[in-house]
Amino acid sequence: MKPTHEAEYEAFVLQHRGRLLATALHLTGDVHLAEDLVQNALVRLYLAWGRARTTSTAAYSRRILLNGFVDHHRRPWVRRERTADRLPDSAAAEVSAADPELMAALAALPPRMRAAVVLRHVEDLSVEDVADALGCSTGTVKSQTARALDKLRAALPDLERNPS
Repeated sequence: MKPTHEAEYEAFVLQHRGRLLATALHLTGDVHLAEDLVQNALVRLYLAWGRARTTSTAAYSRRILLNGFVDHHRRPWVRRERTADRLPDSAAAEVSAADPELMAALAALPPRMRAAVVLRHVEDLSVEDVADALGCSTGTVKSQTARALDKLRAALPDLERNPS
């Protein structure tokens, strides 16, 4: 990579890594998995920097992150994995998660449905941007988001009374 491209990439990472990590954390509910997904996304972005910097780089990196998230859940070992009672020591600063009940309800959603909700309502992207990130139509985003919100309302009955 050219030195000017290296500098552009470094500036992009410094500016957008935190936002990517927050998105990944909302998608996974697990700080360590979120860190892994962001790191993999940044490596893939680096490898495709020549292509990525000619488009909307933030959208491109978000798409890479979402593809990595969906691919992670397709792997057979993910279904057999069991969580431990204790977390290992943290190598990075913890990113605070939202309400634990909300994170558990989000975790119960299928990956693409969860991604639609997080991008639409947490990241505050437009329906068109979410559709582009997920590689689907705007109608699919709307239906997935509506179904997900119905499931979240059922799982979190206090959500309607306390919209924060």
